[in-house]
Amino acid sequence: MDVGEMGRFARTLRGQLILPEDPNYDEARALWNGMIDRRPALVARCAGTADVIACVDFARRQDLALSVRGGGHSVAGKAACDDGLMVDLSHIRDVHVDAKARVARVGGGATWGTVDHETQAFGLVVTGGVDSRTGVGGLTLGGGVGYLARALGLTIDSLLSAEVVLADGSTVTASATAHPDLFWALRGGGGGFGIVTTFEFRLHAVGPEVMTAQVFHAMDGAAEALAFYRDFMSTAPDEAACYPLFVNVPPVDPFPPQHHGKTALVFVGCHAGSLKDGEEALRPLGTFGAPFFSAIAPMPYAALQQSFDAAAPDGGRFYWKAHYLEELSDALIETLVARVDALPGPYSNVFVECLGGAVARVAPEATAFPHRDVRFSLGISTGWADAADDEAAIAWTRSLFEATAPYASGGVYVNYLDRDEEDRVGAAYGANLPRLENVRRAYDPDGVFTREEAPTALA
Repeated sequence: MDVGEMGRFARTLRGQLILPEDPNYDEARALWNGMIDRRPALVARCAGTADVIACVDFARRQDLALSVRGGGHSVAGKAACDDGLMVDLSHIRDVHVDAKARVARVGGGATWGTVDHETQAFGLVVTGGVDSRTGVGGLTLGGGVGYLARALGLTIDSLLSAEVVLADGSTVTASATAHPDLFWALRGGGGGFGIVTTFEFRLHAVGPEVMTAQVFHAMDGAAEALAFYRDFMSTAPDEAACYPLFVNVPPVDPFPPQHHGKTALVFVGCHAGSLKDGEEALRPLGTFGAPFFSAIAPMPYAALQQSFDAAAPDGGRFYWKAHYLEELSDALIETLVARVDALPGPYSNVFVECLGGAVARVAPEATAFPHRDVRFSLGISTGWADAADDEAAIAWTRSLFEATAPYASGGVYVNYLDRDEEDRVGAAYGANLPRLENVRRAYDPDGVFTREEAPTALA
């Protein structure tokens, strides 16, 4: 790297350029997943779009690998690259809400917690994930699944436009009428087309309170509870979402002491309609079987989004695997119940995500996200604290993944792919992959965002 060029680059930035010898370098490169230990040659904390343009120009001239940090929450560590330039967008995080027009303009480095804080002041929302620390950029560019997806569609289904810095340093606004191919690719294509500095979303009236459910079952009733869940979701209204998760019961009130630290099945539900309709729709979750804890109650939507943040703390060690499922068969349920007790590590969970509803009402070719007809997603989210447990925890995850593979549809959500799953990219995009590759070549013919050394362009 040319030292003189680096100095000139640093002087063009309004933000901060951080080098390996700087005292805050380790903090600047650290990501949510503590297993990721990549060492960029430079970290640029951008203060605005002009800084992002300068980063792209410098990386192109110096032939540097380039990665982009939004929330830094990708399990695969996509935000960091070795020996290249990490473009940190975390200071480009302003959220402006036009409540009358029901539109929000969101900085590319914002997290969903920031978005929820601003939009919920007006009783408005856009589909986010299920963790308030998740970056808007990474979630959106992969598709965007969360509690509200069945009611409102994926995050990308509410995307109106995106301001994008391209590989040649130019800036465009992509929408349905301007750069429509790029706009198509940004909606679920996972990145590699440019750096999005601003997202514009259509907002929807939900909250600030929503009806929620948290219902815990001991493992001896888990199989029957999952079978009930399968039937419950087959007739549930689109406004209702419910995630079954196998978790370690926290050793705190209000959970009975005899269940502390043991694996249990918990239903986490949410209803996007009125509180009255939500209580009626979610009530069966609390009345089925013999749960050892049950709460069907209103909760601020923003609080619901934060309620599981502590269960996956920053710096923990995480490894994921996932499948799409056509159904929750009895055989799959039996396999899960037999293998998840006990979970390895205090931050582990195995979850089922029910899709359908508004997600399925969009054609597979309308956006880059192709899996519109998928009914369920199975996620194996293993988390632990001690590096000495890495080998055992990863082996457990892979074993459960292989045991459940016979029940999978073959597809996968791109945001659930871990760093060793490049061979599954085709499964993530299906028939949309050739068009995605064409768009990538058109907007980044020289591979500025897809250098081999870079894990991905956007995270």
